[in-house]
Amino acid sequence: MTATLRTRAVHAGRDDLTDLGVHAAPLDLSTTYPSRDSVDEAGRIDEFAATGALSGLPVYGRLSNPTVERFEKALAELEGFDDAVAFATGMAAVSASLLAAVAQGKRHVVAVRPVYGCTDHMLTSGLLGTEVTWADPEDVASALRPDTGLVLLETPANPTLREVDIAEIVSAAGEVPMLVDNTFATPVLQRPGRHGARFVLHSATKFLGGHGDVMGGVVACGAEDAGMLRQIRFATGGVLHPLAGYMLLRGLSTLPLRVNAASATAAELVERLRGHANVSAVHYPGIGGPLIAFEVDGDPHALIGAVRLITPAVSLGSVDSLIQHPASISHRIVAEDDRRGAGVTDRLIRMSVGLEDVEDLWHDLDQALKAC
Repeated sequence: MTATLRTRAVHAGRDDLTDLGVHAAPLDLSTTYPSRDSVDEAGRIDEFAATGALSGLPVYGRLSNPTVERFEKALAELEGFDDAVAFATGMAAVSASLLAAVAQGKRHVVAVRPVYGCTDHMLTSGLLGTEVTWADPEDVASALRPDTGLVLLETPANPTLREVDIAEIVSAAGEVPMLVDNTFATPVLQRPGRHGARFVLHSATKFLGGHGDVMGGVVACGAEDAGMLRQIRFATGGVLHPLAGYMLLRGLSTLPLRVNAASATAAELVERLRGHANVSAVHYPGIGGPLIAFEVDGDPHALIGAVRLITPAVSLGSVDSLIQHPASISHRIVAEDDRRGAGVTDRLIRMSVGLEDVEDLWHDLDQALKAC
């Protein structure tokens, strides 16, 4: 019998622990690994330079780390891929994905708005040598060029929670690989690889870690693509710290429980927000999830200042509920016209629902909405 995602979230990356005689996953903090056989080391480094894979014992922390590899293995399994590559942050993962396309002579990217504000800025600014064409989902095929190396989208999107049919975009992209940012849905609610996405990216800082105390990014993909990403990670230095890898692996074990519990609370809050006199619109994805977006009739800044239980802070995916004004923070770096064109209005609020009691959260939201 194939184990469920809930079961695999507990055991993935840990299947060998009983044979090792330990219960908790080992934490390896080494930056370098001694070897008396430098000829063998030379061969393994040549192997890495050619393929991005490193067999045998570790050599140096910037090439690989056993604890980080456990997290990579676990996330790849949950997303249904052969491999995954972890990075210091979500934006380091985005950067490496773009650089992988550029390294193969494909500098053009087709992207669907909205996406996370810093991703939008990186694409629009061309900081990494890429050129972007922003397209609506129905226009992706016509936006492709011979030098298009990647189609990029988020679904549900940050911060409007707009959903896009992944399989339709994969079909439109044809031979061009597609990257889906799955940070909001997590593999609990959606596995883009099943619909043909070649790369699935997470800001692991969010739901994968789940407690607001660790930063990281990860890309699930095939083995060959992972080799290229590891070579870029080695060259650019955006490695995930082993302690972060340990904490992210631990976070995965409760991921399904946290996401499902927060999603149930979010669905109840959505129903109440839809009937609130001070709320003009509510956005909630069809697949559900812990994220809510809504537009207020009054002053959104007054709402942010009025919450007392809910944490007024950027980011999401923590055990405590977070609320923010995207136009002021997460998407401030996006040009105003582009921001508004993507549906990020000045009255839009994004809330990441945590694990608090629904009645306590509603009491705080209600009083804050009345204050605005």
